[in-house]
Amino acid sequence: MNVAKKILTKLNGLHYPQDYLCLAAETFDGPLRAYLVQDGEIKKDITSLHAFVGYCPVIFALPAFTEINECEFIEVAFCPDDLDAGEKWTKEKSVAFLSLKRIKRQQTGEGETFYYEGIAGRHRFTSTFQQAVGQLYNRLYNNKAGNVFLKGNLHKQVQIAYCVPRKICLVTVGMNYAYNLFPTDLHGQVSESHYVVSLRHEGKACKQVLAAQNVVLSDVQASSFRTTYGLGKNHMQPLKDLSAFAFSKKLSARLHLPLPNEAVNYKELSLEDSFDAGIHKLLLFKIIGTQRVTNEPETLVHVHNAYATWRRKKGLPGNYLLR
Repeated sequence: MNVAKKILTKLNGLHYPQDYLCLAAETFDGPLRAYLVQDGEIKKDITSLHAFVGYCPVIFALPAFTEINECEFIEVAFCPDDLDAGEKWTKEKSVAFLSLKRIKRQQTGEGETFYYEGIAGRHRFTSTFQQAVGQLYNRLYNNKAGNVFLKGNLHKQVQIAYCVPRKICLVTVGMNYAYNLFPTDLHGQVSESHYVVSLRHEGKACKQVLAAQNVVLSDVQASSFRTTYGLGKNHMQPLKDLSAFAFSKKLSARLHLPLPNEAVNYKELSLEDSFDAGIHKLLLFKIIGTQRVTNEPETLVHVHNAYATWRRKKGLPGNYLLR
């Protein structure tokens, strides 16, 4: 690491050496809540309603509900406290804030799913000076071949999007007795029977899913964090023989696809629709089966270093698993 890089790393205020910190969801105390805010008022807690399905650009997927049905633009505040609908909102109540615009309305059998793209974000995870240092570091060292460059305010938007723990799942896809297994953290359920998964549209994994039309998406044990991260390279790998992967002997109930050893539970998904947004292809699936594998899960999720640093300054516990 050159001298300038070392200085910027020292001054950016981030405590941990990794951008993303893994942890077990069930033992993470005091996570932030996400609230829909309109006209200086808390309208709805959307922590469990929204799905984070894109980072370049930042994209949230939401089911249709009264407070957003006619809203082209929405604002989301991330707060450490439990707030009630109708309560007055001030900047002091939140540590991060996102403004988003609607980019698509997608019809499902259960109504509509709305997709919103981030247009601006601000946070107080680190100081203004430290954020400026982080932005400079981003411009100087992250804009390189093979890396997705988060330009300008998008860098902050991504830090904010990952202040809510995001589940890292493993996707099994297979055709003609050849398979792939790869992780994704851009996904979420948008209705009782529909699920969205986002993949890089230029990746081989995305093309494999489009061809197969069916996948199994597995929650995995937090203890598998190193193995799961290591499978990221498979987004650009061809389908391979079953023996190339650490699958268990268990198969999914309907699709008969192999499950990873670390599976906590799984969903069997059948593709219904897709569209491109930025570097992503957003895939709408119908849920055709759900099964729990173990009754004692410690489910793998991760958060951003900026948020973890803020928690440390506030004396909040962190059960982080450093790779």
